[in-house]
Amino acid sequence: MRKDIHPPYGPVVFRDKSAGFAFLTRSTATSEKTVEWEDGRTYPVIDVEVSSASHPFYTGTAKVLDTAGRVERFERRYSARRAR
Repeated sequence: MRKDIHPPYGPVVFRDKSAGFAFLTRSTATSEKTVEWEDGRTYPVIDVEVSSASHPFYTGTAKVLDTAGRVERFERRYSARRAR
């Protein structure tokens, strides 16, 4: 990599306040807010709206659509045109 053209890459805490979930990772994103992590060090913290702890897909609370009913309705609607 060439020097002085990339943003600084360092440890950052991403926190999902709605789920009470946080994780430490490395990122180029940064913040003025800081938080003391479990290891006793202070890291910049970025608050996010949705994470794997609160997203319906990952938590298993996603709604399943009635795709069978939609297919049947489509076939009923367009089967008359197909017969012509």
